[in-house]
Amino acid sequence: MKISSAISSAFSLTRYVSGLGIARSSLIKSAHVLERIGLAAVGASCGLYVGATLLRQKGGLFESGWIVPATMFYGALSYYVGIDLSGNLARRPKSCISEEWNGSEPAEIMSAAGTFGAAIAATLSVSILVLDQNLSNALIGFVAGCWAVGSSLQVAAGTIARSHEAPINEQ
Repeated sequence: MKISSAISSAFSLTRYVSGLGIARSSLIKSAHVLERIGLAAVGASCGLYVGATLLRQKGGLFESGWIVPATMFYGALSYYVGIDLSGNLARRPKSCISEEWNGSEPAEIMSAAGTFGAAIAATLSVSILVLDQNLSNALIGFVAGCWAVGSSLQVAAGTIARSHEAPINEQ
């Protein structure tokens, strides 16, 4: 019963805010910015785990502390840019019958593959850290590769989606 009252109070707060004359579009834009900041925070935390895993590996390229902030920054960037493909490109209805590519499919596929790769790297990193495992350099390289490729796919997908957005909004 408490959950339903919390939901109804949230809706009543929304009605109250909309009654104050705050433009609905500015509320949605603010919510979208908060969502993107949250995605960036998730990407940074995933990057923290991957960076900490790479830092633990002795005798390798990643022994200096630069790897942790680098993976955190790249994770924040990739999740901010690549997961929530904004605008009409990702949300416009598509025909299930049409076999034509409209430009959004590659970006969506790249975003999904990138999210999967980055998530696998983060999950493996967390398990390595929690279980305190010492793994071979090849497996640590696999984690680093999953992270680099996945994050790069997300950045590329976000860039592609945003480059195709301008002509759609002009219509």
